[in-house]
Amino acid sequence: MNDGFSSSAQTLRIREKAEIAAGIFRFELARADGGDLPEFTAGAHVEVLAPNGLVKKYSLCNDPAETNRYEIAVKREDNGAGGSLSLARDARAGDAISVGIPRNDFPLAANVRDFLFIAGGIGVTPILSMMRHLKSSGGGTARLYYLTRAPEMTAFRDELKAEFGGQVVFHHDGGDPARALDLWPILEKPRGRHLYCCGPRPLMEAVRDMSGHWSSAAVHFEDFGATKPAHKPEDTSFRVRLARSGETFEIPANVSILDVLRAEGKPVSSSCESGTCGTCRTRLLSGEAEHRDLVLTAAEHATNIMICVSRAKSGELVLDL
Repeated sequence: MNDGFSSSAQTLRIREKAEIAAGIFRFELARADGGDLPEFTAGAHVEVLAPNGLVKKYSLCNDPAETNRYEIAVKREDNGAGGSLSLARDARAGDAISVGIPRNDFPLAANVRDFLFIAGGIGVTPILSMMRHLKSSGGGTARLYYLTRAPEMTAFRDELKAEFGGQVVFHHDGGDPARALDLWPILEKPRGRHLYCCGPRPLMEAVRDMSGHWSSAAVHFEDFGATKPAHKPEDTSFRVRLARSGETFEIPANVSILDVLRAEGKPVSSSCESGTCGTCRTRLLSGEAEHRDLVLTAAEHATNIMICVSRAKSGELVLDL
């Protein structure tokens, strides 16, 4: 088993595999004896060990009330690291597969009754579980704006129409930015709702920019690091000093603060590594950061930094580590 894979992983069977949109495959995973699986909550994900030995996270798509199966969707990424490609190409119905215990970095807010969902492409997967949970539990109202290039590239299109009808608005831009959905009328008035967005980073950044007047506690993002912001050509190296130990580290232009500190054996927490979950939030004591996350508010920028993606404008940052 892959060295980075959880020791608590379970061996499941691929009960079904089907191509549900162009290059997108739905997998139904279950125990060989059909018994109950570890429970999960809407928005959760699992790690899956692909046939080629790589591990990748996938959102669970089904209703958490279904206790004997997990449903995931895998987009074939021909230019990716290879985990999704291996699952899409090599995994077959009936195969045994190692699956981690569900974890949720993108939970539905408690005591909220009105939800607005915006999904781009395969980012619909955790939101589908959320909508199914809200429907089966009577937990609140929801509206989904689902953005893709074309109908044939839209995962779960038929299921969403059948299960939720007018609660879902589909928009297909054909890959033309000029035909992108105008999000401002959707986001102009918060109306007490909670907003959940999952999809390509440009979409999440657009949603973040247009929801700046919302309460920061009411806006939630998820992407599992699949759309981690690339290093920019103009990026330069800088120093990070740890205030507690006094140690100083050089951060190269193409390496994150998190990766450098982790390589040096420092106890730093992380999860998504794409600036969307907040796990690696670190106190910034001095220096000017270049913030590239989707979590911190403008008011928090002066004293906090997400070390998985953000960098420095000044020559040195001093962190409370």
